[in-house]
Amino acid sequence: MRLPLLLRRVLLWLPLLIMLGSCVSQRNLPYLQGQGYNTRTPVVADNARQQYRIQPGDVLSIRVQSVQTQLNDMFNTVDTRAVFNGDPGNLFLTGYSVDETGFINLPTAGRLKLQGLTVEEAQVAVQQQVSKFVRDANVLVKLLSFKVTVLGEVRNPGRYFVYNAQCTVLEGLGLAGDLTEFGNRQNVKLIRQTAKGSEVVLLNLTDPGLLTSPYFYLLPNDALYVEPMQARTARGNATNLALVFSGISAVVLILNYLKVL
Repeated sequence: MRLPLLLRRVLLWLPLLIMLGSCVSQRNLPYLQGQGYNTRTPVVADNARQQYRIQPGDVLSIRVQSVQTQLNDMFNTVDTRAVFNGDPGNLFLTGYSVDETGFINLPTAGRLKLQGLTVEEAQVAVQQQVSKFVRDANVLVKLLSFKVTVLGEVRNPGRYFVYNAQCTVLEGLGLAGDLTEFGNRQNVKLIRQTAKGSEVVLLNLTDPGLLTSPYFYLLPNDALYVEPMQARTARGNATNLALVFSGISAVVLILNYLKVL
């Protein structure tokens, strides 16, 4: 049994052609593409960071500093330095959680509503409340539950805590190890929780306008989903087809060998 010459050539070259068709074009890979960038003058993109307002379920670190150390320890339930050496989930056990009505419960000072305030405004409110019990107190308030979730075609998908006052889309993707070559940079979904429910917006990482987008800065509990490009599926299909054609070629070789014998 001997296959026609044309069919043998097709079996030989078809897997290679499929693999080439599944490659990702170089023009789809760079972020923030544009003609205005140069080595002499920077391109300015004005974008004011959105102010996050405290919501029920947030976890806060409250540090009180004063000469009255015993009173300080009564409020200081969390050592923020331990965050970097332990499980961030432990913060929910030791930090100040904002309940469903928007209140936190301070020792001795009582309940205090912080929902709707920025972290800076919450710090002022807590300082005013604590100063009624601690003389010359200095209060520091930090948001501990700033976490983002990154899923899809990234190198290390998962949930990441942000120990900073702000985080951009690019920083969030950087926490997950950046996109793979099959990540669709023109169609990244940002899922954000609001008082009315979830909202979804599409982000184009190749568009320089991303720098001025109101969604350039992430907010706590945001999620990013990077869709796979069509080449991702094509590459998987090409691998399967290559295995099939390799099997067919092996069978043909064996049959030809047996025929010769």
